[in-house]
Amino acid sequence: MDLYISRGFDRTTTADIAQAVGLTERTFFRHFTDKREVLLGGQELLERAFLDGVAVAAPDASPLEIVESALSAVATFFPAERRDHSGRRQRIISESPALREREPLKSARPATAVAAALRSRGVPEVTATLAAESGVTVFGVAFATWIADGEERSFPDLEREVLGRLVALAADATRSA
Repeated sequence: MDLYISRGFDRTTTADIAQAVGLTERTFFRHFTDKREVLLGGQELLERAFLDGVAVAAPDASPLEIVESALSAVATFFPAERRDHSGRRQRIISESPALREREPLKSARPATAVAAALRSRGVPEVTATLAAESGVTVFGVAFATWIADGEERSFPDLEREVLGRLVALAADATRSA
């Protein structure tokens, strides 16, 4: 992270990274496929947390309640002590065009997985997709707010607030229709 911040992601080489941690470049490639993986690795753990949250939701839970359970499970990945690290990581991503292009793919995987898990619980296709995509959007908005300069609220509090705003927005749209 320090190399990416001081030199920029695009100007940091795998040789630079390997040297900084006392490895050979060959050893680096035994652990990572490329320098992006150093920064973006762990996405599968986040996806797993979303799915674990779906799995622990009550059998009779509504799609929105299931998504809320998934969001609660994911929130455990973001305790207060990770805020600075997460913010630094996101700044590196934001400053690199190549990494910014990966952002939509990053959120597509958990949304696809959650939608499939919802369908396996009997939720109809469109509802499952809307609920999953909405949950991932809530996560993204809460995360961006959480890492913003000066923000002090906890990640779980922000997720609940953003989800509440989404529910209120949908309720307003229903009343207006």
